[in-house]
Parts: sequence; structure tokens; C-alpha cells
Amino acid sequence: MSGPVNWLIVIVAAVVGLSACAQREEAAPVKKVYTGKSILDYERATLSSTSYRVEPGDTLYSIAFRADQDVRTLANYNQLTKPYTIYPGQVLVLQHSVTKPAQPLEQDTNKRYLKKERNKKVAQSDAKQPSVTPMPRSRIETFPDSNAIRWQWPVRSKVIREFSTAEAGNKGLDFAGQRNDPVYAAAAGKVVYAGNALKGYGNLIIMKHNDDYITAYAHNQQLLVKEQQWVNAGDEIARMGDTDAEQVKLHFEVRFRGKSVNPRHYLPRGTQ
Repeated sequence: MSGPVNWLIVIVAAVVGLSACAQREEAAPVKKVYTGKSILDYERATLSSTSYRVEPGDTLYSIAFRADQDVRTLANYNQLTKPYTIYPGQVLVLQHSVTKPAQPLEQDTNKRYLKKERNKKVAQSDAKQPSVTPMPRSRIETFPDSNAIRWQWPVRSKVIREFSTAEAGNKGLDFAGQRNDPVYAAAAGKVVYAGNALKGYGNLIIMKHNDDYITAYAHNQQLLVKEQQWVNAGDEIARMGDTDAEQVKLHFEVRFRGKSVNPRHYLPRGTQ
């Protein structure tokens, strides 16, 4: 996992270091380690589109500079709060859409009638399809304090590979299982990444639990949540699989302020 883990380290490092990088007023000395692109690498007002997909190394400050927007305005457009955390693949709104003028009453009535008829046809079509139980509506919309986080095991199967502090060691726990076994959120939080763009992790979910903790769930067969979705501890978020893995398993990581930590220090004892 050493190669793939490096990708996740880059993302986590970008998340944790975002605020500090954004507040630097002078260019870092050459002797310091390169930490990614800054506004010094771009020209002002070069983004004219109404939206933008975040790329590795981007910050909200650099995007605001390129879009010729105040960073606070851009944050409000996208409902972001300090430290303005963004993630590769996330789509940001750069401009508010122009409000359309009100339609005449007769035209508006016709539109509502046509919409009602379309909805009726869709409902009749859906009735013929097998029903799917939706994810329960999450009851949380704020991050808990670190001491208030209630941790639980992400799967109900045995650990087949332990955490290691070695440079090339395992940065989390690997769990055995069968394809499509349920994967649960280890704590309440917000889904900040759901996709397969990180080589070596397959279908991956990253959850933010507060400014200190994130968790990662890799190699899933199917993802059941979307980015920006709030979930509770114990909600089913994925189905176990073997994407980018040699066998069906779940690779699970806990990171504290960007650093890999042993999940066993947080998960309940005596249950696995």
C-alpha cells in the first residue's frame, strides 16, 4: 500500500495545510519543501466560466484569484466555511446564475400543468421498477468535538492486516469479507470524497469528522453515498469489493491532523 498511500497523504496534507498556505503573504524561501501551486503560479481573471472542477494543488484562494473573485464571496457561493477545505474533483460555483424574469400567469399555469403530467408519467414508470430502499436522512449537520466522536467498527469481519508505522507499512487496517458485505461509517461526519481517481484505492470514500479527524474506506464494490452528504455513525456507506486490490477486502484508515494513526486506538475494544 506504500504507493497508493502516498496519494492519500498528498490529499490529506493539502486539506490540513490549506489555511496556513492561504495566509502566507510572501513566497516561501527556495530552501523550503515545495507544497504545490499558489497564486504566484497563475494570472488574475483567467477563469471566466460559471463553474470549475478542483484539481490537485488548488486552493480556494488560488481559484478566487484566477476567477477575479473575493475568496469570501466564492466561499459563500459554495457554502464553505474556514479553513475553506476543497478536494480534487469537487465542482465549485464561480458565478451566481442570473434570475429569470417572471413568466406571465397563463404561461406559468401551462408549465405547471405540463410538469404535473410529466411527473405523473415518471411515477407510473417508476412503479414498474423494483423498489430500492434509500439511505436514511442524516440527522447531523455539524461536526462534533473530538472528545464527542463515537467510533465504531466499519465492518463486521476480522482484521487480516494490522497497522504499521514502518515507512512502507500498512497505514490502516485491512478487513476480510465477501463481495457486497456492508461497509459502515465509523463515526458521524461529512463525505468529502467519493470516487475512484486515487490509484491503488479503487472505489474510495473519505469522510471528515471534524477539523482533526478523517477516515478512508477503500476497494469498495459499490458506493452508497455522495460527496457533501452527512451521515451518522453506523450508516451503510458502501459495499465491500476488490477494486484495485488483489482480493475482496476493506482498507480502513484513520488520520489525525493529516497523520496516519492506528485505528485500534479509537475503535471499541473486544469486538474484533
